[in-house]
Amino acid sequence: MIFENSIAFAKKMDRNDPLSSYRKKFLIPKHNGKPSVYFVGNSLGLQPKDTKKLVNEELEDWGNLAVEGHFEGRRPWMHYHKFSKKALAKIVGAKPVEVVAMNQLTVNLHLMMVSFYRPSKTRFKIIIEAGAFSSDQYAVESQLKFHQLNPDAALIEVKPRLGEHTLQTEDILQSIKDHGDQLALVLLSGVQYYTGQFFDVKKITEVGHKVGAVVGFDLAHAAGNVPLQLHKHNVDFAVWCSYKYLNSGPGGIAGVFIHEKHKNNSNLPRFAGWWGHQENVRFQMKKGFIPMEGADGWQLSNVPVLAGAAHLASLKLFEEVGMTMLRKKSVSLTSYLYFLLNEIDSSGTKFEIITPPDANDRGCQLSILMKKNGKRVFNTLVKKGIFTDWREPDVIRAAPVPMYNSYEDVYKFANTLSSLI
Repeated sequence: MIFENSIAFAKKMDRNDPLSSYRKKFLIPKHNGKPSVYFVGNSLGLQPKDTKKLVNEELEDWGNLAVEGHFEGRRPWMHYHKFSKKALAKIVGAKPVEVVAMNQLTVNLHLMMVSFYRPSKTRFKIIIEAGAFSSDQYAVESQLKFHQLNPDAALIEVKPRLGEHTLQTEDILQSIKDHGDQLALVLLSGVQYYTGQFFDVKKITEVGHKVGAVVGFDLAHAAGNVPLQLHKHNVDFAVWCSYKYLNSGPGGIAGVFIHEKHKNNSNLPRFAGWWGHQENVRFQMKKGFIPMEGADGWQLSNVPVLAGAAHLASLKLFEEVGMTMLRKKSVSLTSYLYFLLNEIDSSGTKFEIITPPDANDRGCQLSILMKKNGKRVFNTLVKKGIFTDWREPDVIRAAPVPMYNSYEDVYKFANTLSSLI
């Protein structure tokens, strides 16, 4: 594709975009009466217009049926966790038995570490990326302390090379090999929240397993953003939230993946709850936990139905479009933005794009390291109705989401940024 730095070109791309109609299925915040440029789907996705309809349906069933809504509603609450399985499995590359929507991301991360981080005297170390999102850092450190281990000795943080911003895959793999005999768990992001780097899930999992470690991923910035094949790549477990690229509302219900090779492993410890107990005997209230098959067996409580309805409204759109089409447009949008940013400052004197230039190594986010007046530029963008995300000390994260952002959005952002710097 040969890009052009013009509004006419951007509008032409939008006219030829097979996904352009999906923009109309979302509520886009207004600025001075006009749609804003919203590049913050990596923090909170926009609301699908059908969200209100599905939530209201559950409110109506609650009002009309009360407790009988568990069995007689349009989507019986008793089985609510099942309604999202097909869509989630496609999004993360899994079988339906391997996924379930439940809890919140950090809760799920702790639950997974209860089962999959089993340190011994000789194998106790955890590898994460340096600068991992704080919830991961806190969860890992607290798990180490819970097992009476010193994080300074047991936590290995893989860092970018001197003068670089992103991790080299070979450095991650080498760290896994270097600590192999003592390594219990590899726990990385799918997409690094700060730089937008998409890690090589397949290679990391292969090498992690080769040294005898368990491999898990936090997909908060990857689920609904990049192509994933968790089952095929033999990942042990993964967790994600739904309020970013999955557009399911602030604090929306999260999800987990547990590979089917673990689905009937009775040797795995877990924190049990009644909704993970065998469904056909759940209400007998007898002693002795009998887990449901697959990821369902890690559930603790019944599904929060109103949050679940918002989740289903978004997942319906993902089923219609599919990750293949979304990824194709995502690559095109970020490539166009990359082109325009280089047009603005080809010498890199005013800012630097710290997200990998190869589209295969990134999702739909570009992280722009500002070399001067970054916070002032960011604040002025907001005043002009262009919403991005600021990360200390000096990075603007811009995420053109393929489901609802346009090429014109990309042009407007780049054109405004150019005028400000």
